[in-house]
Amino acid sequence: QLQLVESGGGLVQPGGSLRLSCAASGFTLDVYAIGWFRQAPGKERERVLCIDSSGGSTNYADSVKGRFTASRDDAKNTVYLQMNSLKPEDTAVYYCAATRNYYCSGLEYGIDYWGKGTLVTVSS
Repeated sequence: QLQLVESGGGLVQPGGSLRLSCAASGFTLDVYAIGWFRQAPGKERERVLCIDSSGGSTNYADSVKGRFTASRDDAKNTVYLQMNSLKPEDTAVYYCAATRNYYCSGLEYGIDYWGKGTLVTVSS
């Protein structure tokens, strides 16, 4: 079965950190750029970060600059989103998405696979 599965979400206090994982099964991620998206309650889905096939990343959300970073381990067929200095406004369901393109610009042209999301709640 071809799928992406996110994990690592949960409840964290403001200022805390979480690392989300996005694991692929049924296909290999090394020729895919992976985008991280989030959707907060009552809001539209927002594109946050992308990591291309060579490990370069593109940040789309000013609100996470300097706090969120993406990385990948192709040997584990997994991409990560490290989130530091979390704020209550980071509360959302976080999704990863794969586009069969070496570059993040591929997200503009279509998504091949979406994960089902993992909930991150930042609250004291």
